[in-house]
Order: sequence, then structure tokens, then C-alpha cells
Amino acid sequence: MQLITLATKSMFNRKASVLLTLFTIAISVMLLLTIERVRQEAKSSFSNTVSGTDLIVGARSGDIQLLLSSVFRIGHANNSVSWDSYQDIKSQRGVSWAIPISLGDSHKGHAVLGTDSTYFEHFRYGKKQNLAFAAGRAFVNAQEVVLGSEVASKMHYQLGQQIVISHGMGNTSFHHHDDNPMTIVGILAPTGTPVDKTVHVPLAAIEAMHSQPKSAPRMIGKPKQSTDHDDAHEHNHRHDHGHANEHKHSDSHDHDHADEHDHGHDKPDTVAVAVPAPAHLHGDLIGEPKQITAFLMGLDSPLYTLQTRRNINNYKAEPLLAIMPGVTLRELWRMLGLVEKILLLFSGVVVLISLLGMLTTLLATLNQRRRELAILRSVGARPRHIFTLMSSEAILITAAGCALGIALFYALIALAQGTLQSQFGISVSISLLSHYELMLIGVIMAAGTLMGILPATRAYFYSLSDGMSIKL
Repeated sequence: MQLITLATKSMFNRKASVLLTLFTIAISVMLLLTIERVRQEAKSSFSNTVSGTDLIVGARSGDIQLLLSSVFRIGHANNSVSWDSYQDIKSQRGVSWAIPISLGDSHKGHAVLGTDSTYFEHFRYGKKQNLAFAAGRAFVNAQEVVLGSEVASKMHYQLGQQIVISHGMGNTSFHHHDDNPMTIVGILAPTGTPVDKTVHVPLAAIEAMHSQPKSAPRMIGKPKQSTDHDDAHEHNHRHDHGHANEHKHSDSHDHDHADEHDHGHDKPDTVAVAVPAPAHLHGDLIGEPKQITAFLMGLDSPLYTLQTRRNINNYKAEPLLAIMPGVTLRELWRMLGLVEKILLLFSGVVVLISLLGMLTTLLATLNQRRRELAILRSVGARPRHIFTLMSSEAILITAAGCALGIALFYALIALAQGTLQSQFGISVSISLLSHYELMLIGVIMAAGTLMGILPATRAYFYSLSDGMSIKL
């Protein structure tokens, strides 16, 4: 204990160099722990890019190809899934919900995803987190669109603006659906997943844009002329004769209310959008698609997963493929294992450099401490005491640096937690150090002790040969 006290006082006497060494070790420990925690959480978040989904079903191709096209919007599916097959599989025993996905269109380089309201209800990311709206709401008819956060911020879009969808993926398209402008009604909160880069539209809109002839489109929305209103009313009358009076009252009420609103505020009529009338009038978000790209499935119990997957892979109506997203994501991460190894190598080099800095400082100050060591020998200190004193200083500096580094690590995680989640989709939790992280701290302490042995050994032999001086 006396030697530890003496070592502490000696370090205070050289506080400038000691503090510099201590902060160097602290920063390296902070970087090591941060890189390791982010690496682990990035791996977990990557595996949870889509969570709470038991199966992803698409046309038969490859597991990773289906995952990349349906989840990451990379590449495209070679074939599609018929709507009849989707309906049949959706109605099977054990299926809790299913989210249809239709891809193939884009908006200024951003993928357009056709789906329905179940997407906002059941889609999960991260640690089973729900999609949230930063502004607006989900679409409720076929002329509305919901944007991912990155699309809205990058293109400077606001609620109420109209956008045009283009056929085909990528930044360049030779066919724009100019006759089908869609109104932005919602902007999703950042998730750090491909959802942020996606434009979400109803399936009915995709079907209308692809199937309806461009000449003489049927307009929906608030009608600008009474003839449009009469046509819509006549269609409703043919659709359900028993509710003709109810539709008539509703249509006339909406028409009167719109006229009163327009005259009172002196605003132009709402621009109509060319999609089929039934989709708007009945709030249908699906329409009658013939095929979709893929669909996500949630099951009542995990026990159904393997059986349902086997049934889908052996589906006789058409060749389909069902994958478990968690398993496929982990397989994809293993293919990117080189990045993980580079991160580990980088963090190890940082720690090694800081410990070498401590060794350099101790060796550099050894000649300056010749008088201190000579006085200790003159008052009865033995060579082993000199060795213990020098090695104790290295241990104390390393321990103090590790403690300060851990504190800085938690402070950095607390500050960067929100940014990592919103910008990169990495959910980092503030928790106790894991067993592996504690093992890393132990390795640093052992390395610091070994680094302190070299100057301590030199001081030991110098004190044996000459107790009053040290020659370097």
C-alpha cells in the first residue's frame, strides 16, 4: 500500500505527461467499446431490417435475391406472384396477416412500393418497432401517397404536393404517369431502413396506372362538372340498387358542401386524378390486381413457420419461394464478414497505439527520474521495490484510463443513440458491458501491465548496478 501511495504521488508530480497518457488510453478504450457495441448492434439491426415477419413469399428464385428485391429494393424479381395464389395462401390455417408488395415503378430514383393499409399496421423494423408518421397519415384512397423520411427531406416535399410516378426503376425513365398525379398525405418518421427511401402508394393506384389506357381516362376526385357527378351516381346506382337513395343523399351532400367551401374561400376546383372510379368511391386500396411482386406473412405461432414454408415451396399452382427473413439476413451478413473483421482490426490498432504511447512516456521519463530513484535507494528501497513502483504506475494509469474510457463510452452512446437509430437504423441500447466487452477491458489491463514491465525491468537492473544513478 505504501508503494501504491508513493506511485500515486509520483504520478501527481508528473501530472502533465500522466494526464496526456491517461486521456490517450481513455479515448482508445472509448473507441474500442463504441466500435464493438455498434458492430454488434449493427449486426442485430441488419438482421432486424424487417422484424416480426415470419415469411417472405415471392416467385421462385434465390433466397438472397428475393430478400434484396423485396426488403432492400435492390434488383428486381424475375417473376411475379398471381393474386389468386396470394389470396389462397393468405386464407390458409395459421396465417395471421399478409402484406402484398408490388414493385417496379419509381419516382426520381426512389423505389415505389404498392401495398395496402396492412403495411402500416403490421410492418415492423428494428426490435419490432412500428412505423410512425412524422407528419400526415396513411393513404385512404387510390390517389394518395406516403413518403419515406429520406425521400421527403431529399426532395423537399411537403404534405399536399402532387408527384408523378414513373414506370421502371432507376433515375431515368422513359414513361411517366403524368395523367395520374398523386397527392402526398403522409411522411414516415426515420427508421434507418429502406423504408426511408421508398414511396408508398395503394395497390389500386399501381393497377390503374398500368392497366388504364392513357386516352380518355376516367377521372376521380371531386368532380368539376355535374356530368361527372351524374356518371359517378349512375355507377353507384347500378352497383347497388338497394342503397341508391343512400348514395344519392351522400353524393348530393358532398357536392353541396364542396360548392359551399369553394365559393366561400374562392379557391379553384380540385384537380382530378385518373384512376378507376370504384377504387375511390368505395375506399378500395387494392383494386383487382392480377399479380404482385411478393408478400410478407405473419403467422399465429412460430410453430407454423416450417410447415407453412414447406407448403408454399411445394405449391402446385405456381412455383413460389418462401424465406425466413431473419435467417436470410444473417446469411447475407456472413457474406459481408470482411467489414466486421476490418472494424475489429481498426479498434485493436487504436488500443495498441495508445498503449505504445504509454510505454514511450514511461521510458522517456525514466532518465528524468534518476534523482527520485536514487533517493529511494538511499533510504532503503530495494531493487524489487523499484520494480514494483514502476509497474504499479503503469497499472494505475491503465486502470484510470479504462475507467474514464468506459464513462466516455456511455456518454457518447447516450448522445448518439437517436442519430444512430434515425440515420443508420442501428438501435444501440445503454446497458451493462457484455461479457465480451469486459473481456476486452481485461485484455487492455493485461497489455498495460506488460507495457509497464519493460521500464520497470530497466529500472530494476540499473538499481542493482548503481543505486545512485541510472544510465540510459
